[in-house]
Amino acid sequence: MTSIDFFGGVDEIGGNKIRIEGKNESFFFDFGMAFSKANDFLSEFLQPRKANGILDFVALGLLPCIKGIYREDYLRHVGLSYPKEPSVDGVLISHSHVDHVAYVHHLREDIPIYLSNESYLILKALEDTGASSFSEYLHLKKSFQIEPKKRGEGHKRATGIRVERDIRIVEPYKEFEIGEFSIKAAPVDHSLPGASAFISKTDEDTIVYTGDLRFHGRNPELTHKFVEEAKKANPTILISEGTRIDKNENVSEEEIEKRAFTEVTNCKGLVLVNYPVRDLDRLLTFYKVAQDTDRKLVISLKQAYILNLFEDSGNDYPKLSDVMIYKPRKGWGLLGSDNYACVEDEWLCADDINAEESLRDYKKWEREFLEYDNILTYKDLQENPQDYIFRCDFFELKELIDIKPSNGVYIKSSTEPFDEQMEINEAKVRKWLELFNLPLLNEGFHASGHANGQEILDMIRDINPEKVYPVHTIHKNKFKELSKDGIKVIYPTLSI
Repeated sequence: MTSIDFFGGVDEIGGNKIRIEGKNESFFFDFGMAFSKANDFLSEFLQPRKANGILDFVALGLLPCIKGIYREDYLRHVGLSYPKEPSVDGVLISHSHVDHVAYVHHLREDIPIYLSNESYLILKALEDTGASSFSEYLHLKKSFQIEPKKRGEGHKRATGIRVERDIRIVEPYKEFEIGEFSIKAAPVDHSLPGASAFISKTDEDTIVYTGDLRFHGRNPELTHKFVEEAKKANPTILISEGTRIDKNENVSEEEIEKRAFTEVTNCKGLVLVNYPVRDLDRLLTFYKVAQDTDRKLVISLKQAYILNLFEDSGNDYPKLSDVMIYKPRKGWGLLGSDNYACVEDEWLCADDINAEESLRDYKKWEREFLEYDNILTYKDLQENPQDYIFRCDFFELKELIDIKPSNGVYIKSSTEPFDEQMEINEAKVRKWLELFNLPLLNEGFHASGHANGQEILDMIRDINPEKVYPVHTIHKNKFKELSKDGIKVIYPTLSI
């Protein structure tokens, strides 16, 4: 009999870490961060110590105490043993949101990671552009290594020892095996590219895992096909997300596009919009709005990096040449005639300083995009605000000091706050908007990445499993009405 252990995603939204164990092999569905639990203990400047390996995470209940899954450098550094072989045979990543993938960083590199190509690209962007101490998803940089000095006696700390993880790209509905398990990845619609559900079969059980999904995005046909295939599989067990099981309404991308078109048409100044950096469907929405209102969509360097990765993915996203890329002032801020630097006791205008010098303010991955013809700065937004829609998230609000927008509007196209830190940040956003007299529009401009309650219940009835385990929800009791349909509802408990 297949056994299931839940190390996250129970009575919380996110944090999925679900181990499926057969006679000889085992694997995880996802290995993500539990937002609520992490926020109980941590903040931006209060983080676990890397010097303590995984022990801080385990002590706070963020990582399960399981032998044979964690990386050697973190274990040996704190005097823990490192088993020769891993104790699980794979991790199946449903999608690249951190509440499903963040703690892959801590896993040993010889555990295979199965994911879609789009999820791979998102993780590449997170790894290449991120500044976090714990963001090694596709590669592993060995820590706590000592090597001999090249000249002279003694040793020094080794840096840059990079190890490839065992990454395995899965294709839609193409079967792959983990020992006795025969598995298919089923693409579903979600709020970032590459989301997948999984259908796993053994001689004893068929287990379906939804990951996160919706029916009201730009690609609902993906989710509908998954439901059909899951139903054909006659599952004994369905592990279903229930993020919005208590909700009955949806806002679609098409509705956002219509509302945004109206507001942008009526705006005489700069339109600022905040949407998630990895939500390329939302980027497409505001790109279309920009086209229809004779404006240009302006994106950040980080989103430019992501969009560039997806240029050959076969999706409908705009090409990098179709948008404008915002160059922020960083470091010395050498953008032109407004800035000066002292050269041999003479203060020279930035225009007269070597261009290579100004690039020193930017990271290597950013410099590639600064050579593009479609780069603009705060001056362009200041001089011709009516020509642009500027994506401006929380960390870019400081750009408003340079842009000095007037007669503009701020569209919040992201989720409402669901924890204390998000509420604090939301209050700060409102202060910034008050400072620049920017009206806040936040009603009906966000399409959730999750199905509503009726859609979830109808999906489960259609798939018709013998048992359903609700995860990724704080309203598990809403699932109990499925008992009337002969489906056994089992509330999972956290494994210790």
